[in-house]
Amino acid sequence: MLNFKNISDLIMVIIAGVGSIVIGYLLTLLIFKIYPYITKYIPNSDLIPKHLRFFSRILIIIFAFSVIFPFLHFNNNTTIIIASRFIVIAYIATFAFGIIKSTYILEELIIRKYNIKTQNNFEARKVYTKTKFLKKILIIIIALVGLSFILMQFKEVKEIGTAILASAGIIGIIAGFAAQRTLNLFIAGLQIAITQPIKIDDVLIIDGEWGRVEEVSLTYVVLKIWDLRRLVIPINYFIENSFQNWTRVSANLLGTVFIYTDYSVNVDYIREELLNILKTTDLWDKKTWGLQVTDAKEQTLELRALMSASDSSRLWDLRCFVREKIIAFIKDEYPQSLPKTRNKLIKQ
Repeated sequence: MLNFKNISDLIMVIIAGVGSIVIGYLLTLLIFKIYPYITKYIPNSDLIPKHLRFFSRILIIIFAFSVIFPFLHFNNNTTIIIASRFIVIAYIATFAFGIIKSTYILEELIIRKYNIKTQNNFEARKVYTKTKFLKKILIIIIALVGLSFILMQFKEVKEIGTAILASAGIIGIIAGFAAQRTLNLFIAGLQIAITQPIKIDDVLIIDGEWGRVEEVSLTYVVLKIWDLRRLVIPINYFIENSFQNWTRVSANLLGTVFIYTDYSVNVDYIREELLNILKTTDLWDKKTWGLQVTDAKEQTLELRALMSASDSSRLWDLRCFVREKIIAFIKDEYPQSLPKTRNKLIKQ
């Protein structure tokens, strides 16, 4: 707690602080007012005000205070020592904050270059997932380094700050203060980032649940289930257990629709109609299709329609669409080929 022996020192510090805040606010307002005109033709220039506006304001405030401070005449040396140390700590914290916000700019630059919203987004999802991981790791390292410099301003804890600053010290602090399970999760997260068995927007099946990877953190993964539920899974699950990844190599998928008909059905007509159905929808990617008799049961034939789509969502819609149209075709054009049970009466 600050303890000023002379009330006039406190008043001067407050006045200097308020003046610095006003200067910082007005300068930031002016800078970002003319900024769009200066950077009108520079690509991605909107990211600076979006992420660094608050950082710029705080930096100008601290700079203004540090400029005003030497001209103040304090009656107590303690006030000068405390205020000087405060300025140094404020600069360290502000620059650490600015570097952290810069990682958001880099992340958004990469996201803009690799659009994850496109259909063929396999490469974009790889880069997006790695970027998310690296950003979180960088933020942790920057925060630790900033904390170490702040601690080094105090003699009582200077050694702790020096230890944190060393790379070995960073690892030691993490290992010492994190629980073993948390550390395992962190290491598993690094493995996921490097090997990438899963990526953002991958389609997974885990314990019978079908969903898309919505978020990948250092300790857990959020799976968005098809019915909008969220399944939160510890990151080490993907290292220790098997799971289905439908989009591991490519977003393109093959799907099947099984239709059961009577033995009297003309398979060639159904095959021709399947192609006509696929041609009428943009859900089909025009790469793969086919129709085969895959089983002959006691009373029905099993027909398997094969088709492809660019991603799992479109494939699901395509399968439902094809199933509906083929059943309607058989019912309207060949009702005699619908499944039926035959009974034969024999007179005694």
